[in-house]
Amino acid sequence: MHFQFKNNTPEFEQTTEQNTIELNLSDPDYYFNRELSWLEFNNRVLHEATDPRTPLLERLKFMAIFSSNLDEFFMVRVAGLKQQVEAQVSKRTADGRTPSEQLDAIRVRLLPMVTQQHQHCEQELRPLLAKAGIYILDYVDLNQKQRNYLENYYSEQIFPVLTPLAVDPSHPFPYMSNLSLNLAVVVKDPETGAELFARVKVPRVLKRFVPLPEKLQQQQNGKTTSWTGVPLEQIIAHNLESLFPGMKIQECHPFRITRNADLTVEEYEADDLLIAIEEELRKRRFGRSAVRMEIPVTTSKLVRHTLMRELELEETDVYEFEGLLALGDLMSLMALPRPELKDPVWEPVVPRRLRFPIGEENVEDIFSVIRSRDLLVHHPYHSFGATVERFITQAAQDPDVLAIKMTLYRTSGDSPIIDALIRAAENGDQVSVLIELKARFDEENNIVWARKLEQAGVHVVYGLVGLKTHTKIVLVVRREGDTIRRYVHIGTGNYNSKTAKLYTDLGLLSCRDDLGADLTDLFNSLTGYSRQKSYRKLLVAPFTLRDRMIEMIQREIEHCRNGETGRIVAKMNSLLDPKIITALYNASQAGVKIDLIVRGICGLRPGLKGVSENIRVVSVVGRFLEHSRIFYFQNQGQEEVYIGSADWMRRNLDRRVEAVTPVEDPEITKDL
Repeated sequence: MHFQFKNNTPEFEQTTEQNTIELNLSDPDYYFNRELSWLEFNNRVLHEATDPRTPLLERLKFMAIFSSNLDEFFMVRVAGLKQQVEAQVSKRTADGRTPSEQLDAIRVRLLPMVTQQHQHCEQELRPLLAKAGIYILDYVDLNQKQRNYLENYYSEQIFPVLTPLAVDPSHPFPYMSNLSLNLAVVVKDPETGAELFARVKVPRVLKRFVPLPEKLQQQQNGKTTSWTGVPLEQIIAHNLESLFPGMKIQECHPFRITRNADLTVEEYEADDLLIAIEEELRKRRFGRSAVRMEIPVTTSKLVRHTLMRELELEETDVYEFEGLLALGDLMSLMALPRPELKDPVWEPVVPRRLRFPIGEENVEDIFSVIRSRDLLVHHPYHSFGATVERFITQAAQDPDVLAIKMTLYRTSGDSPIIDALIRAAENGDQVSVLIELKARFDEENNIVWARKLEQAGVHVVYGLVGLKTHTKIVLVVRREGDTIRRYVHIGTGNYNSKTAKLYTDLGLLSCRDDLGADLTDLFNSLTGYSRQKSYRKLLVAPFTLRDRMIEMIQREIEHCRNGETGRIVAKMNSLLDPKIITALYNASQAGVKIDLIVRGICGLRPGLKGVSENIRVVSVVGRFLEHSRIFYFQNQGQEEVYIGSADWMRRNLDRRVEAVTPVEDPEITKDL
């Protein structure tokens, strides 16, 4: 679905304005707030969940994504703002807000969104699911046979896992892990009359929704429905007597805690980055402050205030809902075998040039295809396994391959690529892998892969101190007769077979000498002491990328000033960099026609009179997550097109290693 950003101004049109206004970068009217812009992106995700045109289980999926997105937002962005407030930071953002003002604005915008989410889930989705034969039953609505079954199930499967934790002078308030779902229980001692507080954690090792056996599922028009499940926390809540024998259960309320989960690693002081990050991961789980509490609207004042006091939370940190908490767990229902309630299964295709006749395929085929001409792959429409994975696995098997070098930012748990790299190292190839240990929320996985690869003899490095390596590149060095040829893959997305089925990404496979030489230089700078800062074709952050992008924007301005037309089209995840935004405003003032496809955060304000009338911003949210980055400059008909890993954000341009490559094959350029 497409969403167009407007600013209560006339529709997009090209102007003939030749003189640009000198822009004052400190003017907050030129910018959208980063956090509020992200919330609008997540609201577009919620729109998919509420859109009746979306298949029912897909709506449930978007509902879960909305929740998991918010979890990360609070763990990182809100937590960071709260830290700034505690440190008395008063610096204003580009849009003119202090950290405290941003927190206030976030809550004002977020409250109606999460209220809509929970109301829609309870009042729309659950009834629609029931109509389709999928019941999420509340415990109070169970019949006696269903209750008997769950009481038995509780005794055998749930009770042994539970640990009730009392709170009194000899039992300190228990630590509650990040994103944990808990029960706050108030019991009364019949002997003393004292009311006591306890906490029971809802175990993550058990299914959130406990399915009933077929014979006990809900009946619909005399027929057994396809699935009936009961929330785990409700089963525990209705069997608390077994946890507190001899006590009277006064109250029981579910609640959920979100903690600061951002990592802070002093790379310059760390002797071993891997060990330093492992220590930070332990702190993330056990030593970070709470930043949000989610509770039902029915929670008593006693429990609410007790939790707020012990967790050191303010009223503005508490979010009250109707119905179920932790709606991210709804994602598990996507596994139900109800294809008619989901999008049709998408089967990726093999690019035509890689469709070899049966029996004629050999390890040289993919290399010969790349030698004949550059190959652009577009996932998930093109098979990741038949293109990128095949490129790497065949390189690992090919006796003529001498070396494989690649970067890994995020990869899947059962990655064929990891296995291929290990196999190549065992075969005697020189294999070097840069694993980014600071890839947020993938740190633990990447530590596991780093150790596994090192044990197999792969040269593993962690990148440059102070910079996150976000680039997606592979270099294969191959002996061909008396020559050495370098094959490359430069992509916009991760080497992850799972997300390659869900994210739209591009990748360029080539054996051009200039790109091979550039990647050789870039890998040398990543693994050694090279201070290479200029490249033949690649635009590399934090060295050449920003300046070259601004130069190409300025070139379109000059074309317009000389009476020609100017045109820029750019697709990315986020647009926030003030210098890029200013350059785009100047281009709009000069008459350059600009289309921006920005999936997420956008700090640029389109449609400002005299500033950005020639800029249109569109966001695309739908079945697949838009993830590719493409940059097009008309250049008086000498078109230039680039793809790569970087968004137009300060972090990508200044604090990360990114690679953006020109696409010079005319047919590929035309396709893009």
